[in-house]
Amino acid sequence: MNPEIEAHAKAKAREYFRTKATELALPLIVERVADAVRAFEEFVLPLSAAQAAQRSTPGDWTIQEVVDHVVETYRPGLDELWCLLAGQRPPGEPIPASLRSKAPLLRPWRWLLDEVTRLHAEALRTLKAVPGDFKTDARAPIVMVVNVKDAQGNTTPLHWVEDLDWKAYAIVSWRLHAIDHLKQAKKVLAAMER
Repeated sequence: MNPEIEAHAKAKAREYFRTKATELALPLIVERVADAVRAFEEFVLPLSAAQAAQRSTPGDWTIQEVVDHVVETYRPGLDELWCLLAGQRPPGEPIPASLRSKAPLLRPWRWLLDEVTRLHAEALRTLKAVPGDFKTDARAPIVMVVNVKDAQGNTTPLHWVEDLDWKAYAIVSWRLHAIDHLKQAKKVLAAMER
């Protein structure tokens, strides 16, 4: 990847973290996370197990695999958020970008839906309990993935590890992650309906 394109993408992401997370008041963080997780739930909860397990395009994830991924990343994500709120850097490596369970299609669909709803509620409960004047210098490493145009105009994913403060971590892990995978699930369903 062209170093200039990479540097621009990283600078743009860091500006987003600063203006759309770090500098925001806690009630706005909670509201934005709540809106994103609610939209995700409103889309996936009505789907049947058959719809969720259907593969629309060879090699692409099913909706069930998308929800499995969200559940698998939210679990350690909550642990990391709790570490940040305790003023500590989470131990270990960042959560892998494409983490899934060992057998995502063998998990009961209803269980996955219950689990994602429970994890959303716990994240919101945690964020709502943070004192308005809370401050910490603790940072958590997160694997960032953004799509950029390369020199030929092709879209290419750019991966890097970024250390985020607790507000940016909440926005990336709970808001942007939910929005990104909601778009992915909608794309899968649209492909099935064609």
